[in-house]
Amino acid sequence: MTTFECIPIGVVRSPYRKRGDAPRQGRLADTVAEIHVFDEYTPGLERVERSSHLIVLYWLDRAERDQLFARPPGETRSRGVFSTRSPARPNPIGFGIVDLIRRDGGVLVVRGLDALDGTPVLDIKPYSPEIDSIPEATGGWHIKK
Repeated sequence: MTTFECIPIGVVRSPYRKRGDAPRQGRLADTVAEIHVFDEYTPGLERVERSSHLIVLYWLDRAERDQLFARPPGETRSRGVFSTRSPARPNPIGFGIVDLIRRDGGVLVVRGLDALDGTPVLDIKPYSPEIDSIPEATGGWHIKK
């Protein structure tokens, strides 16, 4: 099996300090957080403000990594972890679509991120409604707001 290394490009600063503080899904909360991009990667933020929304990939560094089954909220039975959005998984990569409120140099102020304070950020990409939205998609569960 091949392994590889990911280098964090920044860190999350959020009011969520421990597991259980964060909402089930970041998009369901209005909490504001900051993404502090490390100085050597700040030039990569050029023109990021043109996007109203960003995709943030982050490493769930406090998640369990040995789980292959998870029980989604509201369900009585576990199912395969790859059919859930559980943070406990072999490679705990977080995926969030956030509202970009503003950029202050190397700091992105965002809304809708469910990451804990100190979470390493792996990548940031612009959200594209033309590419990333699939209106006819199904998900296998229903989110109650």
